[in-house]
Amino acid sequence: QVQLQESGPGLVKPAQTLSLTCTVSGDSITTDNYNWNWIRQAPGKGPEWIGYISTSGSTYYNPYLTSRATISRDTSKNQFTLQLNSVTPEDTAVYYCAKGPPVVGRCSAWGQGTQVTVSS
Repeated sequence: QVQLQESGPGLVKPAQTLSLTCTVSGDSITTDNYNWNWIRQAPGKGPEWIGYISTSGSTYYNPYLTSRATISRDTSKNQFTLQLNSVTPEDTAVYYCAKGPPVVGRCSAWGQGTQVTVSS
């Protein structure tokens, strides 16, 4: 069964770059017709889709975040990453990686999530 695990710093200072890694096991990020997504959920808010990288390496982003977000991958490690530039306290959230189409409710597998706080 596919498993995903997020990792990265839990605290980021304003105006700096948030960097997270999702490690995938039990499946390959380069095969099948799946997307590998990043989603976040701020305190008291619903989930927000950030973007994804496809099994072919194509990337797509939430229009509200496309200017700041970059998703890439390391196929040798079966990992994909998120970079979010110029962060503000509004970016404080639990960040998840997930497998599936670019619709939060339709993702079939999720990581446990990792808390990222933006603060000085």
